[in-house]
Amino acid sequence: MSAISTAHMRIARPSRDLESARRFWVAGLGLDVLYAHEADGGERQHSLLMVGWPDAGWHLELTRDPAAPLEPTPTPDDLLVVYLAGPVPDALVERLLAHGGTRVPAHNPYWDTWGVTVQDPDGYRLVLCTRSWSHS
Repeated sequence: MSAISTAHMRIARPSRDLESARRFWVAGLGLDVLYAHEADGGERQHSLLMVGWPDAGWHLELTRDPAAPLEPTPTPDDLLVVYLAGPVPDALVERLLAHGGTRVPAHNPYWDTWGVTVQDPDGYRLVLCTRSWSHS
């Protein structure tokens, strides 16, 4: 196994509103805040929110540059898929909707067959998939 196959992965995206993003990803999905800071006009030019599960091999980084904000530009096929290996709990979907998410039909009907698609406040899509995933 090469070193790159065990490397940690960061998925970075701009956000319109980090507090809305925090509500969706932390209070809604249940990720932990791994790190956060506000832009200070000095060394920290960007506000930053990193969320994930502490032992996962990935985390999501959301950024906001107050001096030159970027508008998120997701497409309907920009997906973050979480494989649940079982039914999608109604309470989880309700919590995501209550914290700023919008349930949407999937661009690829495969995801409607195997899960639920919820759009985050920045327009990116989260798929809660009923299937499991194995690297083997």
